[in-house]
Amino acid sequence: MQGNTQPAVTISAIASAAGVSVPTVSRVLNGRSDVAPATRERVEALLREYGYRRRGTAQPAPSGLVDLVFNDLDSPWAVEIIRGVEEALNAEDMSLVLSAIHRRGGADSTRRWLDALGARVSDGAILVTTDLDSFLHAELQRLNVPVVVVDPAGVPDLEVPTIGATNWTGAVTATEHLIQQNHRRIGFVAGRPGLWCSRARLDGYRAGLDAAGVAFDPELVINGDFDYSSGFAAGMELLTHPEPPTAIFAASDQMALGVYEAARQRGLRIPDDLSVVGFDDLPEAGWASPPLTTVHQPLSAMGSLAARTLVRLIRGESVESPRIEMSTALVQRSSVRALGS
Repeated sequence: MQGNTQPAVTISAIASAAGVSVPTVSRVLNGRSDVAPATRERVEALLREYGYRRRGTAQPAPSGLVDLVFNDLDSPWAVEIIRGVEEALNAEDMSLVLSAIHRRGGADSTRRWLDALGARVSDGAILVTTDLDSFLHAELQRLNVPVVVVDPAGVPDLEVPTIGATNWTGAVTATEHLIQQNHRRIGFVAGRPGLWCSRARLDGYRAGLDAAGVAFDPELVINGDFDYSSGFAAGMELLTHPEPPTAIFAASDQMALGVYEAARQRGLRIPDDLSVVGFDDLPEAGWASPPLTTVHQPLSAMGSLAARTLVRLIRGESVESPRIEMSTALVQRSSVRALGS
């Protein structure tokens, strides 16, 4: 006699019958509040009618996928993070899903990523330079997705492990190096206002000046956006000042290279007429002419540590320290010259 067992009903079938998307059905199943009441009632009625069985509290089988999420992907800085994450996940036989929550996309971009995350059932997520606000944190908890943040945009949430670098110390070291080379008018190209790392590097620059008894001049600080074009614009502004600096410390290598171009257009030679220091130690820093003195930030190692930390969370293991800052170090090349030498 032929059995009467019915095939399992899929979420896709429910979505088709309800006239909604699969992520919408997933949101209803996960009890999320961002579904219109009429839509929720229709989906829930079909779930009962079709006899769809929820998984209850049981955990689904691991997918072996981890989401790595950036605000933007147009920086070589991101490539270094990706390299470290991919190597660590590969060692665990896990795969990487690369995503971008574009700053200009706002809440819509975040929502699209959350929908895709729920649909593919990733085991965890690594967020880079992201402000883990209460909404995003709550949604990730509702999806039961563990998360680690690399280089947090705002004050770190102690409930979420964060991996960063000693931005303040690195900036102090760079500023002290320029002062040791007899520079006193030191311009600073700051990072994007509001970011945690930007504030730390600006504070480190000011602390370095203060420790040497050098007065802070706000006219020598220009905000940038960590990219080449903003570094160029800041460099031009500083170098056309009535009393231009003899040295410029940029809060990223890309901005430092923008300063290089500003100096070239002003007819200045580096380091003969202007000393420049960057921050990150990207491969481009060593390729520049002259090679750029910069603060090494262990970007690849930060990505690798973030991935290993996330794997521990996925396995239900504890994390000893919720907040880790990896050491920075000054790499001296050829873009700094002692003033008066």
